[in-house]
Amino acid sequence: MQIISGVFHGRKLRLPAGARPTQNRARIALFNMLASLDIVPICVWDAFAGSGAFGIECLSRWAGCRAVFTDIAPATVRANLSALDIGARASVVGADAMSVVGKYGPEADLVFVDPPYSTGGLGAAFVKRLGGVIRSGAIVVWEQDAPDASIPGAEMWEILRDKQYGRARFMILRKK
Repeated sequence: MQIISGVFHGRKLRLPAGARPTQNRARIALFNMLASLDIVPICVWDAFAGSGAFGIECLSRWAGCRAVFTDIAPATVRANLSALDIGARASVVGADAMSVVGKYGPEADLVFVDPPYSTGGLGAAFVKRLGGVIRSGAIVVWEQDAPDASIPGAEMWEILRDKQYGRARFMILRKK
């Protein structure tokens, strides 16, 4: 896996053991969708960071952006950030994203939600909880297993894009 654009373009990322990385083709399409929406975030939260690819891509593309990465096993994202020498624009928190929704949700302009597919309803539960704390206008990019696609608390969200790439389905939501 590698960074697809920006100052870190082409740089390789380590993957955590057992990872299900989002394919480069799908990430390219996702960031093209974000660009078409004129999204320039100041604060990004990569909630289920894994390798940190989504948040690092943001740091690579947007110079004024800062990112928070949360993961229950943060060693891989820390190693990737260290290899890129990103510094103070990023912070890594070893935590379950569900337990810190109230802390990082209200600060974020853009949140990436990509929990392991094997965790069943974790993504839906997270998006529902996030909807209660995130500010109006904030954007959520939710990657989910295409067969399990749903939107909990749909009354809280405006669907900006809904695209499927193989097994991955990306929903770009804006908080109403």
